[in-house]
Amino acid sequence: MGIRLKDLSKLGYTDNVARSLAVAVVSKYCKHESKEEILAQLADVLDNPENYKNSDVWGKLAERLSPTITERNFQVYELKELPLGYKIYGNKFIETTAKQQMELAMRLPVTLTGALMPDAHAGYGLPIGGVLAVDNAVIPYAVGMDIGCRMSLTVFDAKPDFLRRYAHQAKIALKEYTHFGMDGGLEFIQEHEVLDREEFRLTPLLQKLHGKAVRQLGTSGQGNHFVNFGKLELQEKNALQLPAGNYVALLSHSGSRGLGAAIAQHYSFLARESCKLPREAQHFAWLDLRSEEGQAYWMSMNLAGDYAQACHERIHINLAKALGLTPLSNVSNHHNFAWREEITPGQFAIVHRKGATPAGKGQPGLIPGSMATPGYLVCGKGVSESLCSASHGAGRAMSRQQAQNTFTQSALKKYLTQAGVTLIGGSVEEMPLAYKDIERVMRAQSDLVEIQGRFLPRIVRMNKE
Repeated sequence: MGIRLKDLSKLGYTDNVARSLAVAVVSKYCKHESKEEILAQLADVLDNPENYKNSDVWGKLAERLSPTITERNFQVYELKELPLGYKIYGNKFIETTAKQQMELAMRLPVTLTGALMPDAHAGYGLPIGGVLAVDNAVIPYAVGMDIGCRMSLTVFDAKPDFLRRYAHQAKIALKEYTHFGMDGGLEFIQEHEVLDREEFRLTPLLQKLHGKAVRQLGTSGQGNHFVNFGKLELQEKNALQLPAGNYVALLSHSGSRGLGAAIAQHYSFLARESCKLPREAQHFAWLDLRSEEGQAYWMSMNLAGDYAQACHERIHINLAKALGLTPLSNVSNHHNFAWREEITPGQFAIVHRKGATPAGKGQPGLIPGSMATPGYLVCGKGVSESLCSASHGAGRAMSRQQAQNTFTQSALKKYLTQAGVTLIGGSVEEMPLAYKDIERVMRAQSDLVEIQGRFLPRIVRMNKE
């Protein structure tokens, strides 16, 4: 190994305890690395201790190297005594906990306005279905852990009976050309220009995440993420600019995978370190967009959003190629993201949509139901009270644990058989009866979006819990 105390002193390890910790870590974990590699690693830990504080190997050393709490640049904030008013859509269908979380968000000193969508339910920090506009700041937990989680719909040039005649081939393609879950990836190489983006070289965190992004490209997450073949009933004058009628379509729902989760975790920690809030509101800690950390998160968030889009593009390309299908049109949208938008004439804000669909005037979007209920192609009406937003789905009526305790696999199988849906993977957590009534949710937001198409799932691929 050959690492001596004077080597550490030259790097800048002047603290005796830190030097002792460094020697201990090197002795235990770096036995097979060269001296140059070890010194480079120690230099990075010294320069960027915050990036290593959750590391099993370097965590204690990073804690020692981080500035003490009295030296950190942080600010303590108080909440507003009363929450600002906000618009609720589908009020009687929304649980009290979700409203309480939204009211807490409306007491933040940076909050300007907000809205709650009809599919809303309790989340972590901002409720799922919450829309929050704040002044020149970004709240990592108001974007969510799955940055850039989104929908994508591709319509194909195939006769409406394609899925009946080629059901077996479609099932095989979904099994072989999609991958779900936290681990692993596709067995064949995926390529996309997003992997060559300069941003991956601009921060130590993104540098470390690049390899995972390469492995997970073209894959989907867990929970309610899916890839579905189905029938699209398209109306006249639609956003896809296709004739009215019935089409074969592919609908996918997933996000930015491990890349987005790591970005969210890292910058949420930094936000809580610099923005001190009362305990009940600590998950609303924000990063000032004038700060270096705020700009780094904003860059990383946008990269994760583009990566999520790339994953959907690869999924759709792979399946179309496997089945010999020709795409006619595509529409997609994020629903876990933050945008800089003009919320009133001349007033710009950072609009967080955590489980909410952008619905600006003339803006197309997708609102799914469940694995066996319709989803909708919509066009936004640009309603300012909703911050130009709509629901991102039907929304859960039961928690995952409640669904597990309530339903059985045989009940799920019977329900899907009656609905004419084939499920690959999935679990009782995603039982359609665990979700709100999508038709009721759509009626509650008829002022926000115009329905232009109806998607009926037929062959559904999800992660097996």
